[in-house]
Amino acid sequence: MSLENVKAVVLAAGKGVRMRSERAKVLHEILGRPVLQFVLGNLREAGVEDVLVVVGHQAEKVKAAAPGCRFVEQKEQKGTGHALLQAESELAGFTGDLFVLAGDAPLVGPKTLARMLDEHRLNARDATFLSACLDDPTGYGRVLRDRPGGKFLGFVEEVDATPEQRLIPESNSGEYVFRCPGVFGALRDVRPDNKKGELYLTDALRVLVSRGRTVDACRSTQPVEIYGINSRRDLVAATNFIRWKVLERHMDQGVTVVDPSTTFIEEDVTIGEDTVIQPFTVIRRDVRIGRGCEVGPFAQIRPGTVLEDGAEIGNFVEVKKSKVGARTKAKHLSYIGDAVLGRDVNIGAGTITANFDGEKKHQTIVEDGASTGSNTVLVAPVRMGKGARTGAGAVVVKGDVAAGALVVGVPARPLGAGGRPARGGKARMARPRARSAE
Repeated sequence: MSLENVKAVVLAAGKGVRMRSERAKVLHEILGRPVLQFVLGNLREAGVEDVLVVVGHQAEKVKAAAPGCRFVEQKEQKGTGHALLQAESELAGFTGDLFVLAGDAPLVGPKTLARMLDEHRLNARDATFLSACLDDPTGYGRVLRDRPGGKFLGFVEEVDATPEQRLIPESNSGEYVFRCPGVFGALRDVRPDNKKGELYLTDALRVLVSRGRTVDACRSTQPVEIYGINSRRDLVAATNFIRWKVLERHMDQGVTVVDPSTTFIEEDVTIGEDTVIQPFTVIRRDVRIGRGCEVGPFAQIRPGTVLEDGAEIGNFVEVKKSKVGARTKAKHLSYIGDAVLGRDVNIGAGTITANFDGEKKHQTIVEDGASTGSNTVLVAPVRMGKGARTGAGAVVVKGDVAAGALVVGVPARPLGAGGRPARGGKARMARPRARSAE
């Protein structure tokens, strides 16, 4: 449901020096999606549709990762307060509630965002921030109060904090709801009186308090969600947090995940009831798996793949951009790429679809009931008819294998009388350029 009179600004201009990467921090991926997209997805699930993204480092790439948003540019990174000021002209005349979120904080979920807004409005605040009490608040700004649990006074960044202030467990997440346009008036009174010489957004809340405005925290019920991503280690921690949520969602929908600790399922994957996912399996985004399937162990299902009901993909099998029909099995050591496999097909151990000729990808079609012998290579484009078979080690060059035929050899030819490959035959043709599996 869309929220009325609510907008959002997402701060995504920074480089992320501690990531030690040329890539903008918000473009690093979690389960197949940029970090920024999780922040935007949480906002939209909470009902916020009008989102303005502040870009800077690698601006065009960040814009490409944020479809449906508006953008402003922070040409010089002078702090979070300076970043928000870049959005002031775009928000001229807006008098509602404004979320201001960090683009590198993907764990703050839609329920928490909704609770922040509810508390903000219920208490008629001018600003609400998300806080949490952390066992180890290192790296986070501390919340200053006149006494424990008392009136909010302001924040202090860790780099500016005294040793006593660094012992404070209540930490600021960097997620806010402001009443507009008051936040911009407060920002204009902020001065860069800190060791970095930057305009801190946190100082705008101190200004609001000094003017007698109502400012306080919405305390997180799940402190881990306030963790942002500032390093590769943080990226791993966030990935594992989201990965477990994805796995739990599938398990709640009737999927058996034998060993969640070794299973990786990206976002945008659907899996039917009674499917079993064996250990050491990786399922990439944009995959659909039907009911009663079995995948793994040690399998990888890549984007664009559809497994119909009852299909089985076994150990050390990779499937990419392929449709695998109902009850079809590829159990051992195979690569299936750019292929359409019919129903009740059996893919023998070591079968490869050689789909790439160095310039273009080509399709392999295996019709219902067909089967391949061990170590078969299907040099696409190839079509195996219904009930067709290949012998062990067969190399089928581009062309058709007739329905019900058995082909053997290199290049593969129909098996003639006496068990020898026949001369000629529908499956025989000139050798094409070499193909690889990709």
